[in-house]
Amino acid sequence: MMKHDLTRRAFLASTTTLALSACTTTSVNTARVIPGKLSPNEKLNIAAVGIGGMGRGNINACVSENIVALCDVDSNHGAKVFEAFPNAKRFVDYREMFDKAANDFDAVICATPDHTHAVVSMASIAHGKHLYCQKPLAHSLHEVRVVTEAARAAGVQTQMGNQGHSSNQIRQVKEWIADGAIGPVREVHAWSDRPVGGDPWSDFPMMARPTETPPVPESLNWDLWIGPAPMRPYHPIYHPLSWRGFYDFGTGPLGDMGCHILDPAFYALDLGHPSHVQASTTHYQEGIQSETYPRACVVRYHFPKRGAMPPVDLTWYDGRLKPPVPDVLPGNFELPSNGAIFVGDKGVIIHGSHGAGGARLLPESLRNSYTDPAESIPRVEQKSGAHEQDWIRACKDGHPASSSFEYGGPLTEMVLIGVLAIRMKDRRLEWDGVSQTITNDAEANALVNPPYREGWSL
Repeated sequence: MMKHDLTRRAFLASTTTLALSACTTTSVNTARVIPGKLSPNEKLNIAAVGIGGMGRGNINACVSENIVALCDVDSNHGAKVFEAFPNAKRFVDYREMFDKAANDFDAVICATPDHTHAVVSMASIAHGKHLYCQKPLAHSLHEVRVVTEAARAAGVQTQMGNQGHSSNQIRQVKEWIADGAIGPVREVHAWSDRPVGGDPWSDFPMMARPTETPPVPESLNWDLWIGPAPMRPYHPIYHPLSWRGFYDFGTGPLGDMGCHILDPAFYALDLGHPSHVQASTTHYQEGIQSETYPRACVVRYHFPKRGAMPPVDLTWYDGRLKPPVPDVLPGNFELPSNGAIFVGDKGVIIHGSHGAGGARLLPESLRNSYTDPAESIPRVEQKSGAHEQDWIRACKDGHPASSSFEYGGPLTEMVLIGVLAIRMKDRRLEWDGVSQTITNDAEANALVNPPYREGWSL
């Protein structure tokens, strides 16, 4: 990992020669990333790393372009995509893909598990490739900042995979807030049924580290799957789905869903960095608490005043916990399984996840008396793959995508400081977001930039 005392100026200068691993250094190739180089009718050449899960959907949303290279550490997990694109070059190691085929593609999709987002992203940026990376942008707070600044310095077009940011719902919510539809907002409540409900959490482990050591499947390169995380024996509980529940690989329900559900609040309220955060969880067994995320938790963020906007207390609930119904609504009002409530002085706004289903302005008396402001934020054509297509458009015309890393990076940082608070259960963490420092807890602060396994670096 990069040293803690590396200055931002020195880092930006260093992005011309970023290390891909301890034994491989590759110079940036910017020959193919001149913004606006491609005409709207010219197709991008795209490579994808991590193609068996969300990557499959991201690739399908980009079939308007040329899919020329595919990489996955598990040939069985990626088999359907390999078969769908027989002319694409196949790789197991993303580093080999860049070494042997970098001149063949303009852009990269990264949809690996959370703990390898940063290393794949930095390799892409080092080679001057446009980048679509799944959410959360990285596994640690330090990684997020490094990737965000590297993308800025390289001038590549980026997009984080929080699809709801390409919805019209999020634009309407921001316009309502800016127009004072519900008055000043002092509270936000957000929740998810994960990990109890919905794939890939249906078999959520909430367990201590497995002691069994079954053989590694022939189709899987376990060393590459582990990547920069501490090595541990293979076990099928980790791959392909339940890795999200383990600290070393995933970011839990908040990391999984927060970049979707908290996106409207972060966007509409200009939240930025919280001043402090604290979590309460269902953990009570040390062996489990040290390995996996809890079955349910409540995370409380506090955001200071931002310009004319008052301070905001934002509370996150998961594991099918939900907030109380606001007083302006009937007591039997049914909240969706995933969503958020903005509580203003005059009313509330309720929305679901991923921009689906539209937002509601309540109570009905307020909705009936309120006239929506004129649309001030350009709308997006609502169709399948709109988020990926927005990235493709950005790669061609040079105008940033809706959730470029300039936006997606800070959003992810806000989410991940809450994830860190979950691991520090019941401890209030004072957060200096500018310097990325937890100022009152050295143990927690060490998790802002955890060490990489020997042989791996950013």
